Amino acid sequence: MRWGVFCLLFCAAFCAASSLSRAAEPAVVKPLPQAHAHNDYEHARPLFDALDHGFCSVEADIWLADGQLLIGHDRKDLKPGRTLEGLYLDPLRERIKANGGRVYRGGREFYLLIDVKTEAEATYAALDQVLANYADILTVTRDEKVESKAVTAILSGYRASDTIAKQAVHYVGIDGRPENLDGNPPAELYPWISANWTLLFKWNGEEMIPAAERQKLQSLVKRAHDQGRKIRFWSTAENQAMWKELFDAGVDYINTDKLDEFQKFLLMQRR
Repeated sequence: MRWGVFCLLFCAAFCAASSLSRAAEPAVVKPLPQAHAHNDYEHARPLFDALDHGFCSVEADIWLADGQLLIGHDRKDLKPGRTLEGLYLDPLRERIKANGGRVYRGGREFYLLIDVKTEAEATYAALDQVLANYADILTVTRDEKVESKAVTAILSGYRASDTIAKQAVHYVGIDGRPENLDGNPPAELYPWISANWTLLFKWNGEEMIPAAERQKLQSLVKRAHDQGRKIRFWSTAENQAMWKELFDAGVDYINTDKLDEFQKFLLMQRR
C-alpha cells in the first residue's frame, strides 16, 4: 500500500516538473526578414531583445573614442564597456556557433548596420581591423566577389566610401543613398540604399497615402531591386498605416523602435 502511494506521488511530481520545464522552454522565434531594430542599443538588452522578437537586422551607432569603437546615440551616452565587440560581435559569434553557423537556425540572413558618428577615415580604419577579427562570421568581399556568411555588415553614417571601394578585401557593404542609383555602382559594394523618408515624402502615416506618393515609393523600391539592392527608410512614422505601405511596396527593411508591436504586425501579414 505504501509503495503504491509512493509511486503515485512520484509520478505526479515527475509530471508536474516536466510540465513546468516545458513551460519554461522559450518558444521558437520566427525570423522576420523585414524587421530592422533602429537604435537597437537603446533597448534594455541590446541585440538580444531584437533577436527574441525575430528581427533580422539591427542598427548600432559607433564612435571612435580612445581607440575603442563605443556604442551610443550621442557622445554623452558613451561608456567604456559598451563596445561594438562586446554588445554585438561577440554575442553574435557565440550564438552562431550554438546555432550551427547561423544567427537563426535554418539559414535566414542577418544584417548589422553600423552607423559611424565620428570622422569617416579614422573610424573606418579602426573598424576594419576589428571586423577582420570576426572573419569567421562576417560576409567578406574579395576582389569584387562576395562570400556570404552568417552576418553581413553595412556601413552607414560617415562612410569612407572611396577607401572601401579601393580595398581588395573588405568586411562591410556601403549603405547608399537614392542618388547612388543614378550611377549604378556595383551591388556588392552598395548592397543597400537608405533614405530619409521626410526628404522624399510628405505623407506621415495619417489618413490615406496620396496616390502620387505611393507610386513614387513603388518606383523607388523597384529601381533599387532592379539593381540588386535592398532598400530602407529612416524617419518613418511609427504606426501600422506606415508599416503596411512599406510592407506592401516591398521595402526590404522597415525601421522601428517598437519591437513587440512590429513583431505582431509582421506575423499578422503572414497569416
